[in-house]
Amino acid sequence: MKCGHKLQEEAAVSQTAAASEYQSQSQPQTAYVPQQPNQRVRQAKKVSKSFFSYFTEGIKNPTATAHAAGESQFVNALITVILYALSIPIMLYVGWKLLLIQFVRSMFKLPIISEELAPSDMEDFNTGTDLIKATDINSIIHFNFTDFVFKQGIFIFIGLAVIIGATYVAAKFGKVDVSFKEFFSRFGTFMIIPTALLLIGLVLAFLHVEYFSYFMNFGLLSIFLVVPFTIASFKQSGTNGLDRIYSTLIVYVVITIVLTFIANGLGEEAKTIITRMGNSSELNDLF
Repeated sequence: MKCGHKLQEEAAVSQTAAASEYQSQSQPQTAYVPQQPNQRVRQAKKVSKSFFSYFTEGIKNPTATAHAAGESQFVNALITVILYALSIPIMLYVGWKLLLIQFVRSMFKLPIISEELAPSDMEDFNTGTDLIKATDINSIIHFNFTDFVFKQGIFIFIGLAVIIGATYVAAKFGKVDVSFKEFFSRFGTFMIIPTALLLIGLVLAFLHVEYFSYFMNFGLLSIFLVVPFTIASFKQSGTNGLDRIYSTLIVYVVITIVLTFIANGLGEEAKTIITRMGNSSELNDLF
């Protein structure tokens, strides 16, 4: 009996030792896991700091910054292009009511319509305008932020990729010896000013300032300046290449086609909004 009791005690001691050994082996792993998120946070801070410095310098000295941009600025240029692509749909989501008000107000200024309007009609319009600005129509008509912004943002980003690709091909036909990453970096750096205009417009849209549409238009049309600036910033390696004027004109055709597709997509979204507004009983009761 004593022998059996002694065996049980030895077995218990060995199990306890094995358990403590297992815990000591697994302890360093649990201590190492929290370090991974911290490393990602540090990396994100490093990238954001680098981009802020790059973006600020691009606003102060756009030409010099673009000429100095090489493959090392590819990530910063990519972030700029993404910001450009996302700023437009976010701005439209926030400020489409202001665009609608601007459109109706411009229609009222037409001689054919203004002659038929009484002073009380304009007072009613101004009252309705204030009510529209104060009402969260997006939630009433179930206009989803995520669906609209990401769908149109991806669509615009693809359009920009096509434009950048077409510009790169045109530059290659012009005997420009450059890698795609370096070309993309310089193109994206020249897009800093248009992106800054869109970001200013975005802030104005959040503040319900109707002038945001001017910054949006300037930002969109600035893409026509980015193309020749980018092509002209590279030296030709030969004399038999495609002339830069023709290269620019070819890319302008591509830009026009891309903008047409984007406008059609936004037009379909506008039709959906108008249809939902017309079918909304809550809006009919409100107005």
